[in-house]
Amino acid sequence: MGALLPAAAEQLFRDIQNIHKETSQIPDDLLIALKFVFGPCALQALDLVDQHSVTCLSSPSGRKAFQVIGGSGSLYTCFVSCHYCPCPAFAYTVLRRNEGLLCKHILAVYLCQAMGVTQQESVSDEQMSVLLSGTAAL
Repeated sequence: MGALLPAAAEQLFRDIQNIHKETSQIPDDLLIALKFVFGPCALQALDLVDQHSVTCLSSPSGRKAFQVIGGSGSLYTCFVSCHYCPCPAFAYTVLRRNEGLLCKHILAVYLCQAMGVTQQESVSDEQMSVLLSGTAAL
């Protein structure tokens, strides 16, 4: 997880990871905690997890990026290491108004990682460079 999240959020992801090892369900108390910490985007993020919308792209050099298919079908390339998503909600709610920690896309990435359900895809270093430069989607 990233050092950019509050300790409560970090602990919540650890709890989900530990419980998800034993069962495929997230208990109600953790769902309530997710809603409390992350607000309305928590349920939207869980929907993205359920729809298998998160893919981790990794290159031989060790770079990673996450692609998330949003509810509208748009593809967003998210960077968890710096908490960045190109979606309008991130720009407005997180950056401009400072009303949320994350958008639903980045939260979905964290949840998929905690639950061990992130789809994996290998890309070449050249493809990753193109992706990181923002000139094309894979």
